[in-house]
Amino acid sequence: MDDVAGAVAEAGADAYPRIVAALIRVTGDWTLAEDCAQDALAAALHRWPRDGVPGNPGGWLMTVARNRAVDVLRRATVERRKLRDLALLTDPEPTPEGGDVVDDRLRLIFTCCHPAMSPEARVALTLRTVAGVPTADIARAFLVSESTMTRRITRAKARIAAAGVPYRVPTGPALLERLPGVLAVLYLLFTRGYDADGEPAFATEAVRLARLLHALLPDEPEPAGLLALFLLHHSRRAARRDADGDLLTLDEQDRSRWDTTAVAEGVALLTRAGGGPYALQARVAACHATAPTAADTDWPTIAHCYDELLRLHPTPVVRLNRAVAHGYAYGPGHGLALLAEARSGGALDGYPPALAAEAELTARSGDPVRAAALFRVAADAVRSTPERRALLRRAAQLAG
Repeated sequence: MDDVAGAVAEAGADAYPRIVAALIRVTGDWTLAEDCAQDALAAALHRWPRDGVPGNPGGWLMTVARNRAVDVLRRATVERRKLRDLALLTDPEPTPEGGDVVDDRLRLIFTCCHPAMSPEARVALTLRTVAGVPTADIARAFLVSESTMTRRITRAKARIAAAGVPYRVPTGPALLERLPGVLAVLYLLFTRGYDADGEPAFATEAVRLARLLHALLPDEPEPAGLLALFLLHHSRRAARRDADGDLLTLDEQDRSRWDTTAVAEGVALLTRAGGGPYALQARVAACHATAPTAADTDWPTIAHCYDELLRLHPTPVVRLNRAVAHGYAYGPGHGLALLAEARSGGALDGYPPALAAEAELTARSGDPVRAAALFRVAADAVRSTPERRALLRRAAQLAG
C-alpha cells in the first residue's frame, strides 16, 4: 500500500500541474481544473491498490481528470465545443520538441503574472497552480498562515476571472511588462527544486521553461542570464550528495561528475546575458563551475559580481553573500567585518546561512573552537535534515 501511495505521489507531482494547465486552457475555469486534478489523484489512491499502477500513470491521471471535467461540464450544459476540445486531451507528458504541454505551462505562468495582481500573489498563484506546491509550504515561505495564503490564492484566481485575463503569452509591451514577474517565478521554482529538501523535478521543469522563455525572447538579456544560472547550478546536481545522501560543499564535490555540457552552454549564454541580477549570479556560478579545483576559484571576480549585485539589489542576503566572497578573496577578517555590517539592524538574526558564513570565516581566521560552536548553532537553526547533518559534520571536523 505504501508503494502505491508513493507511486501516486510521484506521478501526481509531475502530472498535477500539467493537467491543471491543460484543463484551464480548454475550460478557462481554474476551480474546475484543480478540482478535477485532485479527483484524479483521489481515484488513483482508491483504484491503483486494487488494479495495479498503470503503465503510464500520468496519462491515466489525465484521462480520469478529463472525464471528470466532461461530466461536470455536461451537467452544467456547457457548449459542445468545449466538450469536443476536452476529448482531444491525452497524455500530459512533454514531447521531445517541448510541445503544447510545456507551452500550456508557460502560458499559465504569464497568466498568473498579470500586473493587476501584487508580486506576492503572482508568485503564490504560480507556485500553487503551475508547480503544485502545497499551500501550507507557500504560506511558510511568505511567513503567513495557511488560511491567509488560501484566501490570497482564491482572490488572485477570482481577480483573473473577473478581469477576463486571456490565457496566452502576451505580445509587445505587455509581454515585457510581465517578464520580471515570470523570471522571478521561475527562479523560485528552480530554488524549490534545488534546495536540500526540494523536489528535483521542479528544478528540471524550471530549466525547461527557462529554455522556452529564452527561445521566445532570444534578444532579451535577462532570460539568457536566468537560463545560464539554472544550467550552471544544475550541472552539479549529480555531485551534491555523498553515498549516504548527505550534502557536499563545493570543496568536497567530485568535479568530474559535473555536467560539462551544461556548464559550456551556461557559459556561452553569458555572452548575451548583459549585466542584470540573474546574469551576475550566473557569472558567480560560472566562476565555480569552470574552476578545475576549489583552490583555483576566481574569488576576486566573484566579489566584484556581488559588489555590482549589491548596487542593483541591496538586500541583506546579497550583503551576506558579498561578505563571504570578500572573505575568500581578501581575507577572513575583511569578510567578517562586512558580515557584521550586513547583520546590523537584525535583518539576518538567526538566519542559518549567516551563522554558517560566520562559522566558516571564523575557522579560516584561525579559531576552530569558536567556529565549531557557530556551526552547531547554525545546525540547530535549520529545518532541513541534510543541511543539519552537513553543518554538524563540519563542526565535528573542526573540533578534531
